[in-house]
Amino acid sequence: MTYTMNVAGLTRELPLCRLNDSMMIGAFVIFGDVELTCACARELLKIAPDFDYMVAPEAKAIPLVHEMARQSGRNEYFLVRKAPKLYMDGVFEVKDRSITTAGEQKLYMDGKDAKKIAGKRILILDDVISTGGSLKAVENLVNQAGGNVVGRMAILAEGNAAKRDDILFLEKLPLFDGEGNPKP
Repeated sequence: MTYTMNVAGLTRELPLCRLNDSMMIGAFVIFGDVELTCACARELLKIAPDFDYMVAPEAKAIPLVHEMARQSGRNEYFLVRKAPKLYMDGVFEVKDRSITTAGEQKLYMDGKDAKKIAGKRILILDDVISTGGSLKAVENLVNQAGGNVVGRMAILAEGNAAKRDDILFLEKLPLFDGEGNPKP
């Protein structure tokens, strides 16, 4: 089963993935889809507030934040990682729950990145905002680093996230019942 999605002037078929007997989600993956990534970055930049830096969680938002940085002429963006890396210094963490990740996960920010974003206007990006758990975790890290969140953006807002007034997004993505029908 698939769901036809129109976003940034392009049409894609999203596979429906079962979460449980009564719910499915549309799998929106920009990995490897250069045309879609570039189009979404262009459209998001049109509605983005003024910012100094962008921060995104790994992994699915990486192509988006990279392309938005490229198109906007920014030379730097920052990632919140799912595991600390050897090159990271002064690492700090928050806990997160995501609809697409089983169980609890931790997210990490490099202390060197934190020093750069302190006092700066920060735009938080993700590919899809569902429950808002990952967004909140990234925002907590930005706040700990002393950054000023000026916007929260995603390509898609899934389910009830589309009703939020604190995020900017391009399109709504419904949740689906156990038979693959969009939920109201």
